[in-house]
Amino acid sequence: MKRLSKLLLCAAITIGGYTALPAQPTQAAAGSVSIMLDGYPLPFPVPPAVMNGTTMVPFRAISEALGIQVKWDQAAKKITATKSDTAGSKVVVLTLGSAKAAVNGAVVQLAVPPQNIRGTTMIPLSFFGQQFGAGVGWNQATKTVSITSPKKDMYTLGFYAQKSYSEVSLIPDFNAIAFGWSRIDRSGQFTTTSTDFWWPKADGDVTPESIVQNAAAGGTAPYLMVYSGDKELELTKNLEDPALQQQTISGIVSLATEKGFQGIGLDLEGLGLTGDKKTVQGQFNTFVKNLAAAARPAGLKLTVILPPLNGSFKGYDYKTLASLADDLVIMAYAYEDESKPEPLNMVDQGIRLALEQVSKDKLILGISVYSEDETSVNAKIGLAKRYGLKGIAIWRLGLIGQPVWNEMGKSVEL
Repeated sequence: MKRLSKLLLCAAITIGGYTALPAQPTQAAAGSVSIMLDGYPLPFPVPPAVMNGTTMVPFRAISEALGIQVKWDQAAKKITATKSDTAGSKVVVLTLGSAKAAVNGAVVQLAVPPQNIRGTTMIPLSFFGQQFGAGVGWNQATKTVSITSPKKDMYTLGFYAQKSYSEVSLIPDFNAIAFGWSRIDRSGQFTTTSTDFWWPKADGDVTPESIVQNAAAGGTAPYLMVYSGDKELELTKNLEDPALQQQTISGIVSLATEKGFQGIGLDLEGLGLTGDKKTVQGQFNTFVKNLAAAARPAGLKLTVILPPLNGSFKGYDYKTLASLADDLVIMAYAYEDESKPEPLNMVDQGIRLALEQVSKDKLILGISVYSEDETSVNAKIGLAKRYGLKGIAIWRLGLIGQPVWNEMGKSVEL
């Protein structure tokens, strides 16, 4: 979260680079038509086509990207799609060649019957949007199908640090809030009196404790966030000194328990830029294992906040950390110039790399609204939805602003 750490990450990526994964296909071999889901290309096996004035799209590719379960009955030539959410379930049954669909048992007329093109079921785009709540559109000039995913109820974590009080009223809209009021300092000691992450002073009746208590009373789980970078090897000092590490863990758990927090958000950045990657990963795994062992008996959950795997910091073993923590946040930002939206292809790659090691229900996509604006934030949220991640984490309150907040409210239940 710290600006210096982010800038170091950005510089290191620029200098060192990263070998990218093979690009996912974003359009058919013909290369003339694209499908954009929440502003980012969606791979598809067969390009959309216009039949009798109706735009036909590949049903399975779009459905599965929106979390809709799809089953194919070869004998009956039927495809069944099931969507389940807080509003209930919807079952849509389509039959190849038939202009009649069944929606929760009721017959619905289609403009054009579903078609099988090279093994892919194609259905009318407008029907898809109507039945599954997606916004849809077709741009003839650019030959682009645009789809906006329906609003989704997903886990939301907000970060609260210094200068966040201007948006304290947003706390009840999050499932959890991580309060960044502590860190590991230059000597490797746990502290709440550093120059960048500190315990705030009271302002009349408003105290840090009252903010935490009000969050919990309103149903938002308060987490104590602990930050450190490793610019001056402060984190390395802690990891290499068992006695200091135990002292740090005791201090974190004691403070979290004493102040009424329900969890710990561990944001220890900067590991693995140099040195032996496996050694550093092992040291950090041990720290998290020891912290988890102390936190759980105290009734505290543990979220570990991590640099992305397609960044320069290689000191993080996602697979092991996921087995120790309740969930992981992928800080999929600070790839480039943070004054503009993060590159979607890098965010996408960071998610896919994490999914190779961690179950999607344990992954939370970190989104920095220092970089994003009202035109870009929902594309990042859309990627979290597309991959079925547990949720999103917003860095930070105090930076969101009403335009971004309004747009977020169109994509995710807040």
